[in-house]
Amino acid sequence: MTWRPQYRSSKYRHVFGKPATKENCYDGVPITRSVHDNHLCTVNPRFIAVITECAGGGAFLVLSINHTGKVDPHHPKVSGHRGNVLDIKWNPFNDFCIASCSEDTTVKIWDIPEHGVLKNITVSQKELQGHSRRVGLIEWHPTADNIIFSTGYDYQVMVWKLDVPEQVIKNPVRSISVHSDVVLSMSFNTDGSRLATSCKDKKIRVIDPRTGTLLQETDCKSHKASKVLFLGNLKMLLSTGNSRWNHRQIALWDQEDLSQPSYSEDLDGSSGVLFPFYDPDTHMLYIAGKGDGNIRYYEISPEKPYVHYLTEYRSLLPQKGMGVMPKRGLDVCSCEIFRFYKLVTIKSLIETLSMIVPRRSESYQEDIYPMTAGNKPSMTADEWIGGLDKGPVMMSLRPGSKLDSYVELGSGKDPTDSMETQHSRSRPGLSLSTTYVRNGQLDSTHCSPPKTENELRQMFYKQQEEIRRLKEQLNQKDVRIKQLELEIKNVRNSQANL
Repeated sequence: MTWRPQYRSSKYRHVFGKPATKENCYDGVPITRSVHDNHLCTVNPRFIAVITECAGGGAFLVLSINHTGKVDPHHPKVSGHRGNVLDIKWNPFNDFCIASCSEDTTVKIWDIPEHGVLKNITVSQKELQGHSRRVGLIEWHPTADNIIFSTGYDYQVMVWKLDVPEQVIKNPVRSISVHSDVVLSMSFNTDGSRLATSCKDKKIRVIDPRTGTLLQETDCKSHKASKVLFLGNLKMLLSTGNSRWNHRQIALWDQEDLSQPSYSEDLDGSSGVLFPFYDPDTHMLYIAGKGDGNIRYYEISPEKPYVHYLTEYRSLLPQKGMGVMPKRGLDVCSCEIFRFYKLVTIKSLIETLSMIVPRRSESYQEDIYPMTAGNKPSMTADEWIGGLDKGPVMMSLRPGSKLDSYVELGSGKDPTDSMETQHSRSRPGLSLSTTYVRNGQLDSTHCSPPKTENELRQMFYKQQEEIRRLKEQLNQKDVRIKQLELEIKNVRNSQANL
């Protein structure tokens, strides 16, 4: 057996979890007692929404993100459903729009006032009626505006287009009928051209969301999947579930071949569902178990052994659900790279937990904040339905960056592929000048020179991002070379001893 060095060079090796003080948490929140295995909470830079207990129907609470401390027990709610609310999701392109689904078989779209919910809201902006049984999951399309997916206990995944005049929409754009049981989770790849689902029949499926065609399906008896997640641009899927011996397990899959997992690891013998969260900017994976107090975190690489354990955050407070702040809402001045909102039912508490990269400098850290997906759609609903695929519109997290520092990743099946893939990025307000990246270098022959300070700043950000990527690739290759040298040395030593 060859010896492998345990040390890996990583800027995230010492990431630690920093819980907020009691006055900076949300206390006295009547968190739902539902046993549904959803996150039960959703967050954006303005509001936090959580499903609550409510007599005579379903409701959820919307609080200003700064409304910390004790929550008024009579705080107004969004309470237009006739059955328990099972899932809620903020619109990624509109911080004042939220979707909810319920046991009453409907999906509703709500407008939240700019100053928050000051009185009970009972009338929705849109109501989607199409499911014959309760609706358990909803998911917004990651790049197309006004497209939402829902799935329920009728085993159907429905695609809805919201930019229509009708207040009640009864006919979805498409109904996908490839599942034999209840869908437990849904996840999109970077440009939304593929949809992965996990189902109660323990199978993972990869579907073309526009046509409903089943592209891939697992038939693996050694891993029973409950949650599934696309890992950004790595062309891999991650699933959490149970092994044959009922141990909690994580598994990695090649998205083009779901016959056997590329990697699997047993974690423990507990029974709570594992919620996976992936940050494509840092390639970090967080695993939080329902009913656990701890959160494990890993770094994912495109080469074997793929998953590198970093450490875990430990707490005595068990989480029932989790909300995650989008990257644009993080505190970059304190080197915060991820933020959880833990639902602690036993204390009626929502605890804020920040993941911090320890740095001495208080200045903006370019290497841990690459360009990230912003809150602008890259296409309309009609464009997506018509067959167009576009990557997300990217933005810089640098403090003081203006809205015109957005760039749009070019269309293609996987717009965030590595250096070999050609990136096409265009900026609003400019002519058709386009920058291409070929083999890690900016090809200036295809773009006009910067004429304004904003264009110059944008070019600078792109160059810094390319330099960071190249350094990261170089570090990974250096580590790999050292590993291979040690393996060769070990093989020679073992042959000499024979």
